[in-house]
Amino acid sequence: MLLSLPALANEAPPPGVSGSTYIQGGLALALIVALIFGLAWLAKKLSGGKGFGQGGMKIVGGVALGPRERIVLVEIGEDWLVIGIVPGQIRTLHRLPKGNPLPTDLAENGDKPFAHWLKTVTERSRHD
Repeated sequence: MLLSLPALANEAPPPGVSGSTYIQGGLALALIVALIFGLAWLAKKLSGGKGFGQGGMKIVGGVALGPRERIVLVEIGEDWLVIGIVPGQIRTLHRLPKGNPLPTDLAENGDKPFAHWLKTVTERSRHD
């Protein structure tokens, strides 16, 4: 076996991909992944730690009216907006001051406040 080692050294390596190619590819992939994480960290630092698109908005509550229809209560600054969402359209239905206290009959009723408010508003609009 020791006699055959010099003979192996003179032979050309078999065709294919060498180990250094795998190392180069792995290092390039690691560099790209590190670059993506670094840019994400930088973007978070520049935006002040807020996620993209959050700004000053917060979803307070919502009700599903159907499989694709919803009514959502959104807090924006010092206002609450009641927004209707249907496929292809978003509309502001009502605007109220932030943190409006619930009427006493609502608190005694035990219903969910937003669902009950929505029910009273829709009943009122039907009678008009």
